[in-house]
Amino acid sequence: MQKTTPLFTPVLLAGCLIMLVSFAIRAAFGVFQIPIAEEFNWLRVEFSLAIAVQNLAWGIGQPIFGAIAEKIGDRKAIIMGALMYAAGLVLSSLATTPLAHQLLEVLVGFGIAGTGFGVILAVVGRASSDENRSMSLAIATAAGSAGQVFGPPIAEYLLSMMGWQSVFLIFAAAILAVLVCLPLMRAPEPVTTTELEETMGQILVKAFRDPSYTLIFLGFFSCGYQLGFITAHFPAFVAEYCGPIVAGSVLHNMGVTTTSALGAVAIALIGLANIVGTLTAGWLGRRHSKKYLLAGIYVGRTVVAAAFIMFPITPLSVLLFSAAMGSLWLATVPLTSGLIAHIYGLRYMGTLYGIVFFSHQLGSFLGVWLGGQLYDIYGNYSLVWWIGVGVGAFSAIVHLPVKERVLPRSALA
Repeated sequence: MQKTTPLFTPVLLAGCLIMLVSFAIRAAFGVFQIPIAEEFNWLRVEFSLAIAVQNLAWGIGQPIFGAIAEKIGDRKAIIMGALMYAAGLVLSSLATTPLAHQLLEVLVGFGIAGTGFGVILAVVGRASSDENRSMSLAIATAAGSAGQVFGPPIAEYLLSMMGWQSVFLIFAAAILAVLVCLPLMRAPEPVTTTELEETMGQILVKAFRDPSYTLIFLGFFSCGYQLGFITAHFPAFVAEYCGPIVAGSVLHNMGVTTTSALGAVAIALIGLANIVGTLTAGWLGRRHSKKYLLAGIYVGRTVVAAAFIMFPITPLSVLLFSAAMGSLWLATVPLTSGLIAHIYGLRYMGTLYGIVFFSHQLGSFLGVWLGGQLYDIYGNYSLVWWIGVGVGAFSAIVHLPVKERVLPRSALA
């Protein structure tokens, strides 16, 4: 009788906790957009650029931390990431100029890289059996979405009692606290003898020569653009474009009395819906073609974003958009990382996924920065939304030619 491998392992549970806290903090940065800009009388683009730099640094740091984890150990990479994350938050709480915030967000971005997708998903992937891998990656990704559920409302609540500087310090303590579960992050090396004989350089050359890897890289760009723009600007967008919360309405009775609070609730709802969407993507990834699932997700995002911006912005439309977009939010991550693991193996999955994730973060940088830049020029976010619709359609198309097969070892020659 074949032994059943458990889905929930100590590695998966510890990875979920780290991802949850890391992404709770990261998802809350949009809530600080207006308070920081108003305190220092900054243009919208100045703090937006800080968040954009954070996303770019995250993208640059992801393959670096993936390589660190594969060369000197996963836990050492996570410790380095948490320390940089906390240092960036503490120093940012002391910053009083746009340039200081922008430079310090490099530390925060590297910290997210060390405690986020590339490192954690690689460990979880290696610790999972073949039959559980797609679902395990989805569960770990969904934990990041759970962080998004809690992060913005917690930040909004803390801001009602203290200054943003104190909130940054609390977040710094929180990311350091997750290191207590680090002893559980021990993963075997479930790779073939051939994979062990391959060097990182050989794997990278093999991937770079494969057109499918290039298509996956290009396709992940729009995911980052849409996520970066919405995470950083949606609370401010809702606060400025949404109609008033009517007294006696369902939202008002639930305690959502201002558009600022609605923005935080919208980001949290995106995260909540994405838990379901990501787990569904992981389940489907075991049974269907990952590239077609990815193409379908990008088509869905394109339609949802276009419909939202074409109709009047109301509290109801904000909630409907958040639920719909949330169901597609990070559903791309387990499918993209699983596709890379399937084609190129597990040995250097962290590095290979990290490089692809750099494309995601280039998109995030552009989405966040353009959001602030075009808002300051035109006084609205309309053009940024429509660019997001266009790149979403592009990503749906470029995933179709991907060859979803294990790359033969002879490709190394």
